[in-house]
Amino acid sequence: MVIGADADTIAAIATPPGRGGVGIVRVSGPLARTVAQGCLGRVPAPRRALLTDFQDASGQAIDTGLALFFAGPHSYTGEDVLELQGHGGPVIMDLILAACVDRGCRLARPGEFTERAFLNDRLDLTQAEAVADLIDAGSAAAARSARRSLEGGFSRCVDELLTALTELRVYVEAAMDFPDEELELLEDTGIGQRLDALSSRLDTLVESARQGNLLREGVHLVIAGRPNAGKSSLLNRLVDREAAIVTAIPGTTRDVLKEQVSLDGLPLHLVDTAGLRESDDPVEQEGIRRAWAEIEKADLVLLVVDSTLGEGEAEADIRRRLPEKLRVITVHNKLDCLDDVPVDCSDSLYLSARTGEGISTLRELLKQHLHYDGDPEGLFTARRRHLDALDRTRQHIHEARQHFHATQAPELMAEELRLAQDTLGEITGKVTSDDLLGQIFSSFCIGK
Repeated sequence: MVIGADADTIAAIATPPGRGGVGIVRVSGPLARTVAQGCLGRVPAPRRALLTDFQDASGQAIDTGLALFFAGPHSYTGEDVLELQGHGGPVIMDLILAACVDRGCRLARPGEFTERAFLNDRLDLTQAEAVADLIDAGSAAAARSARRSLEGGFSRCVDELLTALTELRVYVEAAMDFPDEELELLEDTGIGQRLDALSSRLDTLVESARQGNLLREGVHLVIAGRPNAGKSSLLNRLVDREAAIVTAIPGTTRDVLKEQVSLDGLPLHLVDTAGLRESDDPVEQEGIRRAWAEIEKADLVLLVVDSTLGEGEAEADIRRRLPEKLRVITVHNKLDCLDDVPVDCSDSLYLSARTGEGISTLRELLKQHLHYDGDPEGLFTARRRHLDALDRTRQHIHEARQHFHATQAPELMAEELRLAQDTLGEITGKVTSDDLLGQIFSSFCIGK
């Protein structure tokens, strides 16, 4: 689908709500020149800033600012685009937007400018999603990975894999049309090698996408344990400031406290929770209920244990209630109170939240459990739908290998290769649906 000259002309404020030095109203569509003529008295030369007055429908000056015109298809959306940059007050922005609407524009939906860029082949779907990811980046590493996707890094990897899939599928289907060649195909060890190579390349892409998804979404990390184990002290140590109140009184923390830190570029969404125990206090009961609700949503839990007391029935009860398959690192706190330093292992360690001893070891253990190598260079941003499509592609290639090696059925192998092609094409938008597009672009901000 390509948006043509009969499409609506859309307009929106492209800068955040509130006051600022500069605000931008963006217009895209076939009436952009008409809007420029009406608001400015002329159409600016393409790609040249024009200092001029902005006028309302009655010809009264609203503001003085810069106007930029981009002639389609050489614009962000692929259509004629007009940008009006005025003083960033909400009243001024609304007046400029109203002047555009008075001249035939309609208000843009969230993400509609980027949706038009996709529909007009200015961006593929992963690049379009990367625009939103760049805006929402929670760390410098996430921003750089989103930029790589926006530049086409992820798309190129997917397209290279699609090309290899297509070439192999064409070869298999061509051989099926000729019985003699079909027999040769089943004896061709090169086919198996190409399938193995496809599987290996896909595994590499999956791992890169998985780490890119970690950079985009971050990790929901919950600090849990019984009262007075040092959970809030650990939170303060990880965020490097006094974010949580710490006292010697058990049950000080009554509600969840959320903070965010960066682990070598990986956003960690830390959640400190109320101590888990039986209580008759209704306020503490609500805090404990909220703690378990956060644990249910966690990607990983730090189970904090007072090492001077050791693990007991309270920790055993907590472990029994933890969700199945939830990753848990046991943090034995108050190392500074022990005479002997125990040996750490793969899923537990000893540290002191008070002195900071062992915190660097915890950081490394977190990266191991999250399979994050700490080097964001070369990564691209990825979403859960990308991971799902890659997993389904991997399954289809696995089935194709099974049909080649076990069942000797080239027609079934060709069908699995076709399904793998279609599934992989969902990522960049070569194969997509209107429902998926609506879901993706509705999450964008208005004006982008």
